[in-house]
Amino acid sequence: MLADELRQRQAPLKARYRDDPAAARQTFHAEATLWPDRPSCRIETRFGAFDAGLHPAAGGDGSEACSGDMLLESVAACAGVTFNVVATAMGVAFRSARVRVEGDSDFRGTLGLARDVPVGLTALRLRFEIDSDASDEQLATLLRLTERYCVIVQTLKAPPAVEVTLARLGG
Repeated sequence: MLADELRQRQAPLKARYRDDPAAARQTFHAEATLWPDRPSCRIETRFGAFDAGLHPAAGGDGSEACSGDMLLESVAACAGVTFNVVATAMGVAFRSARVRVEGDSDFRGTLGLARDVPVGLTALRLRFEIDSDASDEQLATLLRLTERYCVIVQTLKAPPAVEVTLARLGG
């Protein structure tokens, strides 16, 4: 996609959202069906279904998707798309590019072995690798704007309020 095509696609959206800010608000949805006989669940997406389960470091056998991996994949997807859109908008051409995402976790927290160890990821690292003739200044701007506009990265840096509830079904 060229920068002009990107601008043409986004122009009516930007105009609508300027005129009607409420139209810009979207609610995302995800759902999982839990299995009563094993510690996993089925995630249904518009792109297919898959089972998510325990990471091998928490007792899983590695045959099911791990939520930590899925979080990193979400970061990689969002950062990759954002990088590509920003590069397009800036006119920064590249022959190839990749984003690698790593995250650290100490499973003693997850397994309840040490109260002083956090549950979950404690550090994330994104590394962009690019083959491009762009200047160092252009690439620095590309990286800065990618970080600024990546929805998942910004969500992790400034976490939203989280509400957890339970509803009893049946009798």
